[in-house]
Amino acid sequence: MSTYCVTGGAGFIGSHLCERLLKLGHRVVCIDNFNGLYDYKIKIANILNSTGKDATFQFDGQEADLLHLQQAVNGDNYRLAVADIRHADELAAVFGSERIDAVIHLAAMAGVRPSIADPLLYEDVNVRGTMTVLEAMRKHGVRKWLCASSSSVYGNQTKVPFSETDRVDRSISPYAATKKACEVLAHTYYHLHGIDTMLLRFFTVYGERQRPDLAIHKFVGMLDRGEPLTIYGDGSSRRDYTYVGDIVDGIVGALAYVEANESVYEIVNLGTNRTISLLDLVRSVEAELGKEASIRWMPNQPGDVEQTYADISRANELFGYDPQSNFAEGLHRFVNWYRGSSHGQALGHRADL
Repeated sequence: MSTYCVTGGAGFIGSHLCERLLKLGHRVVCIDNFNGLYDYKIKIANILNSTGKDATFQFDGQEADLLHLQQAVNGDNYRLAVADIRHADELAAVFGSERIDAVIHLAAMAGVRPSIADPLLYEDVNVRGTMTVLEAMRKHGVRKWLCASSSSVYGNQTKVPFSETDRVDRSISPYAATKKACEVLAHTYYHLHGIDTMLLRFFTVYGERQRPDLAIHKFVGMLDRGEPLTIYGDGSSRRDYTYVGDIVDGIVGALAYVEANESVYEIVNLGTNRTISLLDLVRSVEAELGKEASIRWMPNQPGDVEQTYADISRANELFGYDPQSNFAEGLHRFVNWYRGSSHGQALGHRADL
């Protein structure tokens, strides 16, 4: 049994990863600060679902609720540490009390559009927070990690599919720039301190527990409630939508590769090598819900890239990454989860929410 630290482990991707690692028989240390990007109760539900625990909440306030959550889920194979990755003392308390074999660093301020509104917050959390994690690893002798990057680092380049060898120094959003900065920091710590690294460029992840601010979740909810959908641009922008189960397969494969090899610094795309237009996404949601959308057309949003499209050959070569879910199947699973979760939103059904 290995002990893995997952930062951002209460979030969408993080909770699925924690669930998988637990099923594989490992101990998981989940670090999350339950920030205000969306309702903290959603993350409580994520953790209860990922750990298989049942708990009833009266919701007496975030601090009391998180203490109750820790009491409900902490045990031999799982520990929830409510901590901010920017705070070295909080990370030291975790790393100093655990024998961590590897870190999977997913914690970040997410989203292109919010990063334009508050770029300094994104720099603080994503860049300083990542360096603080790296410093905690260095000081406590942890020499293996994975770090979440993003397809947004590719910007608006026209060459497709996007390859890890492409130039990525022309970001068009603060979020993308912070992710590129994290890749550079990771190389610095690999070079200076021998921290073996795999950087994972995620491509538009969707599926059960998806954050409520992301397109598929928003579109399903709005159409289900009979509200008009807001489309920015002409609907021709394209995304490489990647089902969360395939992403977790990729993370687990990357983790095994980093643990089995020495002197590793790699960047890999985790996508599907297929793209879907925004308008086709809307039509797919309409077909899944059996409803017709009313669309409100708006101008393009600053910072949004025109397309994402992953060349996944490097990940396949290194650790056999081979996504299995087609978009229709993944969307169907998401809608089934959405309909079965509390209030028809992102609150998981295990908790009494």
